[in-house]
Amino acid sequence: MSHESPLPLAGRTALITGGGRRLGAEIARTLHAQGANVFIHYHRSRSEAESLAQQFNVLRANSAAAHCADLLDLEALPLIVKAAVDQFGRLDVLVNNASSFYPTPLGEITVSAYDDLMGTNLRAPLFLTQAAAHELRRRDGLVINIIDIHGSRPLKRHPVYCAAKAGLAMLTQSLAREMAPHVRVNGISPGPVMWPEADMDSDLQARILDRTALKRMGSPTDIARAALFFAKDAPYVTGQILAVDGGRSVGGY
Repeated sequence: MSHESPLPLAGRTALITGGGRRLGAEIARTLHAQGANVFIHYHRSRSEAESLAQQFNVLRANSAAAHCADLLDLEALPLIVKAAVDQFGRLDVLVNNASSFYPTPLGEITVSAYDDLMGTNLRAPLFLTQAAAHELRRRDGLVINIIDIHGSRPLKRHPVYCAAKAGLAMLTQSLAREMAPHVRVNGISPGPVMWPEADMDSDLQARILDRTALKRMGSPTDIARAALFFAKDAPYVTGQILAVDGGRSVGGY
């Protein structure tokens, strides 16, 4: 008599920052579909995060929760980890996805913009990972940092954002050494998979796609599948940054 095999991530818990919408929500859906419990962090997207958690709990009871916190508040970061562990009893995967993104052209850069962009894209991933390190080590866990092609290829008018993502790329590799051998740390570097929420000129969109080897956009699902690869199929991979960009990183500027 055949028995249905358990889902590959059954019993594991994933904490996803900015998990209520856009890329974070798709990563949450993909990991949950493979059996993981998901702890959805949000800041301002309460309705989206709570709705997503409710959808997951309908599919599988007590498998999701939403939690509000400002990632710029360093004192809140250990509390996010504690809340996840209190909710599900463990933490196996941390996805540092939440990000601020907007232009800061030279001559118009403010301290508040610098603090925000560096805070969400670099400082928060560092200190949240530090807060989660003990629990992740107990579980032979995984950290996934969502980086950006513009961490290695500068985007005009966005020097602070690009510098923050470049820092996150190096942080990923540094933490892979710091947290070995019990925790793997990897990054995903998306290319054009989702346009910014702010209006982007259609001509610029066309130029970006023209410089992408596959000549088309990707999708949030492409990023989520990469996250699932690290969580399910890559036990001997750490310190790596996977470009999911349709070949944008090997094209011209």
